[in-house]
Amino acid sequence: MKKAKKLIGRVFKTIHQTIHKYKLDALLDVFLFIIITLIIHYGYRYWANPLNYIPLTDFIMGGQKWLSGLLYSQSVWIVDHLFGISFTGVEQNKTLYFPNNGFIAVNMSCSGFKQILQFVLLMAVYPGPWKQKLWFIPMGIIIVHLTNIFRITGLSVVIVNWPQYWDFSHDNLFRPFFYVVIFSLWVLWVEKIMNSGKQKKAV
Repeated sequence: MKKAKKLIGRVFKTIHQTIHKYKLDALLDVFLFIIITLIIHYGYRYWANPLNYIPLTDFIMGGQKWLSGLLYSQSVWIVDHLFGISFTGVEQNKTLYFPNNGFIAVNMSCSGFKQILQFVLLMAVYPGPWKQKLWFIPMGIIIVHLTNIFRITGLSVVIVNWPQYWDFSHDNLFRPFFYVVIFSLWVLWVEKIMNSGKQKKAV
């Protein structure tokens, strides 16, 4: 048993030395980001579908409903006042109807709740000083929500001007953009905030 522990210790020490020797710390950080993101993503999906968010069902459903309502009202304002796009908004079912028979329904799955929770959990479990996390996490939540507003308003522009590209834009442009933003926030955390204290100490 002791020999096995020593062997495992040597393996981890060798891996650690190799990472520092060839300056692969960034790759290790990216790998850790991917692992944490995948665990949260599939864990959330399992929690949502078979388990129905138990034991926080009412809280999660209420949060999604509130966020989708906020997203709808803010997107409607931008589409109307900034883009000047003609549409009919039905607040009861949170849907924007456009003259070309296109429509966008802002339902609870569009609320961005999952992406916000994913970002919060990522930052909560990722290494770094909590003193910095206390302002970085709320800032990130706002940025992720603004990304969702950009998604809905961008899709409104697409459905009015290029309706044939709706599916492509929805599935391959705007949905993955969420993760580009979350990844960018994580890079900002790792490169500019988490390691800034270490760099100062090293000087």
